[in-house]
This record gives sequence, structure tokens and C-alpha cells, in this order.
Amino acid sequence: MTTDNQQPDPTLDELTQQAAAAAAASVPETLEAKLADTERRLAEMSDAYLRAKAEVENTRRRGEEDTAKARKFAVEGFADAMLPVVDSLTAAIARPDASVEQVLEGVHATLRQLQSALERNKVLEINPAAGTKFDPHQHQAISMVPADQDPNTVVTVLQKGFLIADRVLRPALVTVSAPK
Repeated sequence: MTTDNQQPDPTLDELTQQAAAAAAASVPETLEAKLADTERRLAEMSDAYLRAKAEVENTRRRGEEDTAKARKFAVEGFADAMLPVVDSLTAAIARPDASVEQVLEGVHATLRQLQSALERNKVLEINPAAGTKFDPHQHQAISMVPADQDPNTVVTVLQKGFLIADRVLRPALVTVSAPK
């Protein structure tokens, strides 16, 4: 029973409808907040992606420029080391009245300059001594000759070889002892 000053108790249907209305009112707010948050995060990630992409492109471009410069100026040190040799040869040509001994002395000095310049630039001679075991990676056998040495050893060097930083630029031309 109800008295006149009291309101009637809500029914179960009314309570369910009120709860559903309250939930429906809060769902759009939650979804809208989630959507706004997701859009904000998407904008941040898009910005970060574009920045990373630009950085990668800049790094690639700088790498290409550095490689191009390295190729362009790779021989600069070697050319600098060759200039004294050119100067010595030019000076020798400028003295037509030099004696044979003076010319020979100048040639030896120029050869030392050239050898020094090659060594500074990691161009080293391959000049095996007689009796050295034949190495097909560094030597090229021109012929086999009978000799009183172990088979497959260097008998004579016909032409020196050269290495450039441990890579064979030109193998040494050698004669090799034949098996007995």
C-alpha cells in the first residue's frame, strides 16, 4: 500500500529501462573518447613514420654522396706519392748533359722513390727467393726446368709480382723445378 505522500515503487521494467538509458548514454561517450584517443595515436604514429622515412632517405643519400666522393678521390694519396717520382724524372730529362754515372745514380734514386711510394700505398713486391715453394696464388709458372732442388720450387724469378693490400695485382713470373 501506498500513502498519498509517497510515490509508487518503480517496476522492474522501469528500472531496466532506466539502466539501459544510462548505459546507452555512457557508451557513446566512451566510444567517442576511444575514437579520439585512437585518432590522436594514429596522428602521432603517422608523424613518427614520416620522420623515420625521411631520416632513412637522408641517410641513404648521404651514404651515396660519401661513396661517390670516396671513389672520386680514392687515388689522391697514391697520386700524391707519385709526384716526387714525376719531379725526379722531369729533372733527369732537363739535364741532357749528365754523364752516364749521374743518370744511373738518378735512376736508382727515382726507383727508390717509386718503391717507397708503392709501399706507402700498400703495393708490395712478390719476389720469391730461389728454393721457395711454388705458390699458385702468388706465382705464375712460365716453365719447368730440371734443377737440383725439391720439385715445385722456384728456380728463378723472371718478373716480380705485386700485391695490393693482400690481393695479387700481378703474380710473379717464375720458372719452377721439374720433378725428377
